[in-house]
Amino acid sequence: MAIIMPQELEVWYLLPAIRRELAKSLLKLELKQSEISRILGTSRAAITQYLKLKRASELEFNNVTLKEITNSAKIISKKPELLVEQIQRICKIAKQTKILCNIHKCNHLREECCEVCFK
Repeated sequence: MAIIMPQELEVWYLLPAIRRELAKSLLKLELKQSEISRILGTSRAAITQYLKLKRASELEFNNVTLKEITNSAKIISKKPELLVEQIQRICKIAKQTKILCNIHKCNHLREECCEVCFK
């Protein structure tokens, strides 16, 4: 069995899911998809896929994390230069919920929660 590092799970699952939820929240704030793609540094096609749940649909956040993502979207909509800071903040919150550990278990990458992913 190959060792999957927590950072790989962040890149493959967590960051795309955060972008998905930020795109949904920014759309609710009445930003256009082209503006959202510029802010998030992705293509407009990626934003469309996020909104249609055709991309980054493997991971679901709890209500607390979703609320924090909504708060971050409000901040980012006013100050896009804070995107990286806000994504890092959301990553930290998400990791505290053991979301990466759950991905490890769901994908049979680890048998039990090892607590490495959220430290």
